[in-house]
Amino acid sequence: MLKPQTPAPLARHAMAYVLAGGRGTRLMELTERRVKPAVFFGAKSRIIDFALSNALNSGIRRIGVATQYKAHSLIRHLQRGWNFMRAERNESFDILPASQRVEGSGWYSGTADAVYQNLDIIEAYGVRYMIVLAGDHVYKMDYEVMLQQHEASGADVTVGCIEVPRAEAMAFGVMQVDQEDRIVSFLEKPADPPGMPDKPEMALASMGIYVFSTSFLAEQLRRDAADPQSSHDFGSDLVPHIVRNGRAQAHRFTDSCVTTGEEASSYWRDVGTVDAYWQANIDLCDVVPPLDLYDRDWPIWTHSELSPPAKFVFNDEARRGMAVDSLVSGGCIVSGSHVERSVLSTNVRVHSYCDLNSSVLLPGVTVNRHTRLTRAVVDSGVRLPEGLVVGEDAEADARRFRRTAGGVTLITQPMVDALTA
Repeated sequence: MLKPQTPAPLARHAMAYVLAGGRGTRLMELTERRVKPAVFFGAKSRIIDFALSNALNSGIRRIGVATQYKAHSLIRHLQRGWNFMRAERNESFDILPASQRVEGSGWYSGTADAVYQNLDIIEAYGVRYMIVLAGDHVYKMDYEVMLQQHEASGADVTVGCIEVPRAEAMAFGVMQVDQEDRIVSFLEKPADPPGMPDKPEMALASMGIYVFSTSFLAEQLRRDAADPQSSHDFGSDLVPHIVRNGRAQAHRFTDSCVTTGEEASSYWRDVGTVDAYWQANIDLCDVVPPLDLYDRDWPIWTHSELSPPAKFVFNDEARRGMAVDSLVSGGCIVSGSHVERSVLSTNVRVHSYCDLNSSVLLPGVTVNRHTRLTRAVVDSGVRLPEGLVVGEDAEADARRFRRTAGGVTLITQPMVDALTA
């Protein structure tokens, strides 16, 4: 007697389309040379690696990435770290810059237009489902669970949602849902966000994750492209239209969030401001981090540079190389200095008699002697001068560098150069 076969995962019939063209201006100087999804995160990854890793770990083997502004570092990272997809295994990885492929089009005019301009490429793959993702959020999620819900509900679109307190939901697009989580209205940054039926004090906010059948999405994109009044955006145009004229379903992130079981709650962050970016990095330093990068069952794939091991040198009483409650990447040398609750990316050099606390250093930073940093973010390649003190005098920090409302100081090389100009 034949055993019943387990249905094939829906992810194998899906394509993930990652929107990675946003400017990310709220990250200030961190996005002067790179687009937001290409910003370094968590000592060795880029922000976009989370959406891409979620897709790969979920079983999706066709991925497209739409790029636009300041895309060189992002494209270089994708070419180096995500070039292992093989056509002979029915896999694909497409980098899709805005390239005037559609007559009359230039730059992508909105998130929906970024998919519409590449619709012929998508349809050529013959995938059954499309999952559209923002490339600038940090989280771990099994998209297969969301695909299964989409299929079972018969929805035209399923929208990934996080639960946020109503008082904080004014900054999001909010889904008003019925008892079955069918979306009855979509409200963009409402002054009085509606509560959830089962949790009146909480609201469902959009994560910028959408699942469609490919045929339905193509139909909607062509309709939207022909509408001169549309801004050609998923959140502003396509999804509200479907809510009014079709069936839109909410998918709660808590149903598909990937954890090890040790975390206190599900973790999703929009790291779109310097304060949020700093906090999400520092969160990783917790003994039990809310986002576990050490989970081998759900790895965060990335391009890993060839680098030697991290090294800590000198063990004198006043000159001891050490790091506690910190992430320290390969190629780092901590020489006779103290590092606490900080994130050191690849190839950071910390010279003697320094004290680093609650700071995030991107790749290739050099910290010269007698430097003290507290609550700082240092851009890649910066050479900090000897004796620099940051995080102890708010007025001095604001004069010299970029100091945020949350008390985090962002330091770039032009800011350092201006100190001696």
